[in-house]
Amino acid sequence: MALIVNTYRQSVGAMRFIGKKYTNNDRVDGHFGAKWDEWRDNNLFDLIEAQITGNLTDTCEDGDAHIGLMREENGNFENFEYWVGLFTPEQTPVPEGFEYVDFPKSELGVCWIYGKEEDVFMLEGKCGEKLQKEGFEITGDWCFERYACPRFTEPDAKGNIIIDICFYVK
Repeated sequence: MALIVNTYRQSVGAMRFIGKKYTNNDRVDGHFGAKWDEWRDNNLFDLIEAQITGNLTDTCEDGDAHIGLMREENGNFENFEYWVGLFTPEQTPVPEGFEYVDFPKSELGVCWIYGKEEDVFMLEGKCGEKLQKEGFEITGDWCFERYACPRFTEPDAKGNIIIDICFYVK
């Protein structure tokens, strides 16, 4: 069973997200795990990182995390977008075959979900509700998952990890 164990506000600078966009048609067994395997197997993160000048953590804390960026335009699940990629400094050149989305300087509402890896996914709705109950005003259609930071990659003594779910907030 996964639990939300921390929520907080985080300020981030203007960023460019570079990655690839997927839709509901790209899901395998209801999720996007196969796309993440494809990215790791083909070293796609390395192609983006080669374009970056400077330090990824200059833009935001945990700036070097791999990102699952999501957009459900106006709550319409039929138009759901799931992107895999990285946040980079603004103006980072986009490698051929990749797409990008620019985000202005923003505030994030961050939830940490703690549990076994198989239990921490697809809880964005619960995180959004928790943030709203705590007084955060969610803005826009975007949210994202942060991976590849030690909270996620290094399980604790109980075998649990933490995944970050982030929403843009006022």
